[in-house]
Formats: sequence, structure tokens, C-alpha cells
Amino acid sequence: MSRINDLIAELCPDGVEFRQLGQVAAYSDTRIAATSVDAETFIGVDNLLPNQAGRTTSAYVPTTGNLAEYRQGDILIGNIRPYLKKIWLATNEGGCSGDVLAVRIADTYRSMLTPEFLYRILSSDAFFAFNMKHAKGAKMPRGSKTMIMKYYVPIPPLEIQREIVKVLDTFTQLEAELEAELEAELEARRRQYHYYRESLLSFEGGDDVRWTTLGEVFNMQAGQSIPAHNIANKVDDRFPFPCFGGNGVRGFVEMFSHEGSYLIIGRQGALCGNVQRASRKFYATEHAVVVEPKENINIDWAFHMLTLMDLNQYATKSAQPGLAVGRLEEVRIAIPPLKDQDRIAVILDKFDALVNDLTSGLPAEIKARRQQYEYYRDRLLTFKEAA
Repeated sequence: MSRINDLIAELCPDGVEFRQLGQVAAYSDTRIAATSVDAETFIGVDNLLPNQAGRTTSAYVPTTGNLAEYRQGDILIGNIRPYLKKIWLATNEGGCSGDVLAVRIADTYRSMLTPEFLYRILSSDAFFAFNMKHAKGAKMPRGSKTMIMKYYVPIPPLEIQREIVKVLDTFTQLEAELEAELEAELEARRRQYHYYRESLLSFEGGDDVRWTTLGEVFNMQAGQSIPAHNIANKVDDRFPFPCFGGNGVRGFVEMFSHEGSYLIIGRQGALCGNVQRASRKFYATEHAVVVEPKENINIDWAFHMLTLMDLNQYATKSAQPGLAVGRLEEVRIAIPPLKDQDRIAVILDKFDALVNDLTSGLPAEIKARRQQYEYYRDRLLTFKEAA
């Protein structure tokens, strides 16, 4: 920062020139045949990544017609739902769809404005807020190409532009390294947790272990649906309890809406076989199975045990897998003595907390670093306008 401040004091102490984007750049006016692009050189709005994360390989490539051509150094902006902040500084040549704007610096300004600096300006939250302010449409807002070209951009001396880009590139690299480090730590903790869970919950050959079925030791009941017109009469602000199942508040099992310790097993769709610990009061839809011990069983041990058992393997094999309560009741389970259940539950809960705490901390740590980056970026890209 001190280096940049010194440069500003030396090269532009009275402020910098501002110009409308349309004065220093324009949208690409060249075309390229669709047959000339492939998955690596075609850019559609779907393969521009949100939050200034660049681009990915396209899953779709057009085969007919002409496309807007982009060139290395052009800035590509997703023009649908500007709040997604899709933008990429092109590193190659290719073609883009009509929903992607290819902004190219005018020849007369190439000696005064670098693509890297302009990219940073147009990646700012201030630009995307301006774009959203003038966007049209409610469900699928689209940026105004006319208004985008009226956005004012600063034109500091080239030496300052290059120094700012250098600093911001360093911040971006540090952020990526931090994220990779935290992800690696999380993965290591997960492997450790899974190792101990499998070791502690293996009971083959134990004389004090009782083998039985889930139906013998647990009451199991699927939730119930509520017709849409009855939801307001059954579930409203008077019942601020979690709802387990599919697609929001759809039903409840009234007999389970009192104090107690339960498990919930997802029985349909993507969460089929997923096991969750229930809160003290809750509702369960028809997409969930409520599990309550019939005997003295540690519910936390049962959570870890049923999770390890991978109940999804007992679901029907179809496009929409489902778990029948009757099938679950037949599944065999090993029940160790209660003292062993208590000991195992304490150990695995500690590991579970470690993993979950790190999961919560990971986004928080990354968010804090990104906020720091955005703070410095905004400071670096804020200039006094010359009189």
C-alpha cells in the first residue's frame, strides 16, 4: 500500500481522470463461426463461474451460426443475473453466446489502460451493484448494455495500474492457498473420524454383543403428509420446530411432537438413508422415518451406528429410491452393552464435533479472508477524481 500511495503522490497528486466505459472500450464487433469453437474456447453464461471465479469448460458447444468473437485480454461478463458476478479476463481467443458481453479496450486507450486493471475495476462490487441497479426483469434480470457503457472507470498512470494488479494478484493467490490448506485439514479430520468410527463400531465375534433387528429395538414410523390447504391450520409460527423430510413443511407425526430423543432417517430422494439426530420437538414429513428406542439405548451411539450401516443400500432400486419402514425393521444390528454404547458415543461425538466445527470454521475463515481482500481491493481502486 505504501508503494502505491507513494506513486499516487508522485504521479497524480491532484487526482486521476475518469471516463465512461464506452469512451475507453466497446463490445466486441467481430464474429466467429460456431464451427470454429470447442468446449475450451466457447463461453456461455453457464460456464462462467459466480463470484469472479473465472470460467470452466463448457458442457454445450453450438454447431451452427455465428458467435461474438472474444480475444485474449477481452473482459467477458455474464449479462444474466448480474448479482452472480460472473466475469473472466480472457486468456485465449474464441466465441461467446449472446448472454455474455465481451468488452474490448479501444485501440486509442491501449497505451493508457491495461486489460488486467480494467478487469479489476469491472470485478468490483461497485460495478455489479451499478449493473443490478439498471438491470431489467424480475425473475431473470438482465444487465443493460447501454448503461454498462456509462459506468465511470478511473484511468490512473500505467505504473499505478500495474502495481495495483500485482498487489491484488498476491491477495488472490494467498486466498487460494488458504482455502486449499483448510480443505486439506478438513479432509484429514474426516478420514480420522471415519477410521475411528469403523473401528469402534465393529462388533464381530463379541460374546457380549447381541444381534437383533432394527424393528426389535426401535419404534419406526414414517411421517405424514398434510394437504397444502391444511398447512396453515397445522404448522405455523406457533410451532417453531424443525421439519424433517422433503421440500419444506409438508407434514408431521403428531405423536412425536413432544419431548424425547429420536433419530430421523430420510426415506426418499437424494437424502434416502441419511440419518439425523432430532431436536426435542419436531415435525416429520412423509419423506422421513422417525426412530425411537424401545429399550435403554444411547441415542447418540445409535446415530453413529445407523450412519455407518449405510441404510441407503436397502432402498428400492429405481429412479426415485425409497425406503420402506418394513424393510428397515428387518435390517440386522449389533447391540453392545450400554456402558460400551456410552463410551463409544462420547468418543465419536468429539470427533464429529471436530469435523463439524472445522466445517463451520472453513467458510468463516475463507469469508474473512475474502472480506479482507475486498476491503483492500476497494481501497486500491478508489481514486480522487481530477478537477
